[in-house]
Amino acid sequence: MVTSGPRRRVTIADVASHAQVSVTAVSKVLNNAYGVSPAMKNKVKTAIEELGYRPQAVARGMRGRTFTLGLVLPHIRNPFFADILDGLTAYLETTDYQAFMIQGGATRKVEQRAVDALLSRQVDGIIMVAPLASKARLEEVAKEKPVVVLARHERSPHYDSVFDDDEAGAELVVRHLIELGHRRIAHITHQDDSIARSADLLHSIRSAAYERVMREHGLEDEIAIATSFYHEQGGYDGARELLRRAPRPTAIFAGADQAALGALAAAHEAGLSVPADVSVAGYDNTHLAALPNISLTSIDQDGHEMGRAAGKLLLERIEGRRTPVRFTVTPTLVVRASTAAPR
Repeated sequence: MVTSGPRRRVTIADVASHAQVSVTAVSKVLNNAYGVSPAMKNKVKTAIEELGYRPQAVARGMRGRTFTLGLVLPHIRNPFFADILDGLTAYLETTDYQAFMIQGGATRKVEQRAVDALLSRQVDGIIMVAPLASKARLEEVAKEKPVVVLARHERSPHYDSVFDDDEAGAELVVRHLIELGHRRIAHITHQDDSIARSADLLHSIRSAAYERVMREHGLEDEIAIATSFYHEQGGYDGARELLRRAPRPTAIFAGADQAALGALAAAHEAGLSVPADVSVAGYDNTHLAALPNISLTSIDQDGHEMGRAAGKLLLERIEGRRTPVRFTVTPTLVVRASTAAPR
């Protein structure tokens, strides 16, 4: 009986022979080298597709680019992160690049391991979403590989930044609740392992904006903040804490949709009707917020556009741009059935 062994891996020499060009020409096409004609590119890419050639990323990284990017997310549970990934993927569709996603985790140590893993795999650049690392650490990474940071407001000459105008977004939602007639408006904010300046962290900015708007409307005595986490359990715990206060708040602004979902669960458990007994608003405008049975008022910061912008800026960095760019998304308020005038 004859058994066939494993299929021989197609090599760069096979591609060159099939395309009737030199190995050097194939290498130039693979590395997107300057001066390669469109005809040569088409001939080599056709041969690659017909033969099913898969260049080894590590070997390509030793010679030049791997045409891979790393995307570091804090975790994969937040639907807003999926919007960012969708925007990035849509932008990369017209390029030769692929993005690899890795979970940064809840601590700086785990996040650093994730970044080190990407660096060791020779990615050409890294996008970090809401990183916990210090500015100094981010700059160290950026000196080794091009970096774009999402959701941090700090300025650096070494990496680009993409972020939402978090102050404007928080102001929109708090003013909306005040205009509805609410006075006892509470807020759920976030805590994490970051050692960045508080003024550069999105949750600190949103919380500070909440307090400022409350004071501007003479409601400083009504300020009530629960420090928890931007996930469902965090929102649930924060809302339970706030709803036990006397007098009970008539509205809760959660700094993220995930936390707002937890707040809705806490209100339901307490036998309260939303929005008749308590209004609830979130931030991110995730797809879950628009579901009819949730109908959550939220701030839209366009995660798809953030992902697209991050991809564009990172590829510009890879191509040699050194001047830092700060890309800001303008938030909008999306009013749904979870907020109404207090009764």
